[in-house]
Amino acid sequence: MLEKHLRTKLVDKDLLLMTHLVLGYPDFETCRKTVGEMVAAGVDLIELQIPFSEPMADGPVILRANQDALAAGARVEACLDVAAELAAGFDVPFLIMTYFNIVYRYGVERMADRLQAAGIAGAIVPDLPPEEADGYPEILRQRGLAPIYLFSPTSTDARMARIAEIGEGFVYCVARKGVTGAATTFSDDLAAYLARCRRATRLPLAVGFGVRERADVEFLRGKADIAVVGSETLRVLDTHGVSGVGAFLRGLIAA
Repeated sequence: MLEKHLRTKLVDKDLLLMTHLVLGYPDFETCRKTVGEMVAAGVDLIELQIPFSEPMADGPVILRANQDALAAGARVEACLDVAAELAAGFDVPFLIMTYFNIVYRYGVERMADRLQAAGIAGAIVPDLPPEEADGYPEILRQRGLAPIYLFSPTSTDARMARIAEIGEGFVYCVARKGVTGAATTFSDDLAAYLARCRRATRLPLAVGFGVRERADVEFLRGKADIAVVGSETLRVLDTHGVSGVGAFLRGLIAA
């Protein structure tokens, strides 16, 4: 269902925009207002992160947001309640992103049921490799949820083929080695990697890790289907507040 929605959007737009926020950072009310700004700015889908104490794929900006959200009392059940509220209130797909420790402790099937009831479109669990998924993709698919997997520059062709078999919705292409938030070189090497990603799967390609400015988004046109902006949005939120997020995003995607 998510892939169909994205394909429909891509008929009229050559590149979609996905944003990321950490639920409970700096508080839930700010999250609600920030999502409103994102949707008003024209964002096409939104990734909601359930905070975790050891977010291994995340750099310092998102790491601090996770820590601050937890310190402020953000817990899984409250995050899921807010996610359901947002999904009901805004007409864009919402994804849950978190780490497998949270999914495991909550219960994989229980979490899938909760996401389905909340109207969530899919889930990104970056530390659950496909080789150790143990039925996880099927549990999500049975509930109409997209299990979203990651390609990276170090992924072998065989691993990409395996991910292409079990993933749904889109593939998240990590633009470089390392964690979120650091600088990425938008170069011929990245273009060649994205061409390899394109050959590996029929699914739409989302590219994240280091997308910060209009030039980065423009580079991705024709090479990917979705640009993902995460850490930079949080930097803008910290510096310029909720209204600054809307202005920043409009600048990224203005015609």
